[in-house]
Amino acid sequence: MISTARAEWAAGQRRFASDAAHELLTPLTGLRAQLEEARLHPDQTDLPQLLDAALGDVHRLEAITADLLLLAQVSEGTRLQRRPVDLTDTVRTHAFRQAGGPCIRLRTVPAVTVQAAPTHLGRLVTNLLDNARRHARRAIQVQVGHDDTLAELSVADDGPGIPAKDRERVFERFARLDAGRCRHRGGTGLGLAIARDIAHAHAGTLHVEEAPGGGARFVLRLPLAGDTVRP
Repeated sequence: MISTARAEWAAGQRRFASDAAHELLTPLTGLRAQLEEARLHPDQTDLPQLLDAALGDVHRLEAITADLLLLAQVSEGTRLQRRPVDLTDTVRTHAFRQAGGPCIRLRTVPAVTVQAAPTHLGRLVTNLLDNARRHARRAIQVQVGHDDTLAELSVADDGPGIPAKDRERVFERFARLDAGRCRHRGGTGLGLAIARDIAHAHAGTLHVEEAPGGGARFVLRLPLAGDTVRP
């Protein structure tokens, strides 16, 4: 007899496969429709417009496929070659990589060192910042600190926030909240799932709570590396 836990795991895998197929089929269907229309009516086709739309669908397919591969790597623990990484430097590097958008207010302390795979840690930070950029109205608050054993990164936006009942669901793969997480706002629907999986792969945690001024505040905690300087 299959245990309840195994049955729930199998059901979750089936949902994930179904959701992944749907997400991949959506841009494929659009791409096929555009190409078939152009083939039927070549004289009425605006080629630059067709190419722009087709490239947009291809870009989305590439993004979803890359995120699915990354999820598989993190789940299997592959390519996680860890070394001491300064979380403060990582956050500073990624916080100001993109120009424009909401103002980012950064508060950090130096030498917050964690044992991590640098590429994966960078992706985790990027995903949290990208999520905040999509939902912030004017500003994003980013803080890095630590206590005796844990490094902490918090990313808070001043957007509409996340209801308490949905604060775990946002970490599900392909989860989107009706009001705020729709396709036209960007993202694959996998960013927060990837962020939490990377946190767990590094023996850390990631959760979301209400920001002090409203909005959502994502909090990452990771074990400090042994050589972290503690003032």
